[in-house]
Amino acid sequence: MFVRAVYATGDPALLDTAVRSVNSEGRDLLEERPGYRGAGVFADRELGKLLTVSWWESEEARHNSDEVMRERRAALLEPFAGTVSVANYEAAVFHQVMHPRQGGGLRVTRMEFDPRDADLVVDTFRATVVPRTEALPGLAGVSLLIDRERGRAMGGTLFVDRASLAASRAAVAPVRHEVSAKAHVDVVGLEELEVVHADVRFE
Repeated sequence: MFVRAVYATGDPALLDTAVRSVNSEGRDLLEERPGYRGAGVFADRELGKLLTVSWWESEEARHNSDEVMRERRAALLEPFAGTVSVANYEAAVFHQVMHPRQGGGLRVTRMEFDPRDADLVVDTFRATVVPRTEALPGLAGVSLLIDRERGRAMGGTLFVDRASLAASRAAVAPVRHEVSAKAHVDVVGLEELEVVHADVRFE
């Protein structure tokens, strides 16, 4: 599948307004688009960050939805968003253990690499991160979103509650180090976000 990620930052006091818009009107707009397969909404209420991720069955379906979503995005995120960035990815790895739920936690690891190493990054993530994390208490799923041309990726570990997310920090640190060394990636960001909504459909 293919993914569009929208990352917005702004005044934390205005975040809930954007969350409500994205979860209602935004979701309705996405549901109307052909090839839509689900979405995730994640927030950092303390710092004022909002990450929305929409999943598409093909690159063409994602591209065809761009015009409508681009026109409506600013209105959906007002008055919260002071900055907005949009990135497109291939969902190279998606391993679901259980269904995520509202109030859970997402850890995002942002990575950069030589585009020539894209396959190495995917293979290493699949062979190392998936088996090393799937037994963690409370794990809901693991994903790797990758931009092969630009040499960028987002690794995600999703937990059913924030306590499980926090408890996993020590266990995943050496896994992150191992993947970085094996796949020749630079870890350029690490974030933890609250799960507001998460639903991806494969059928």
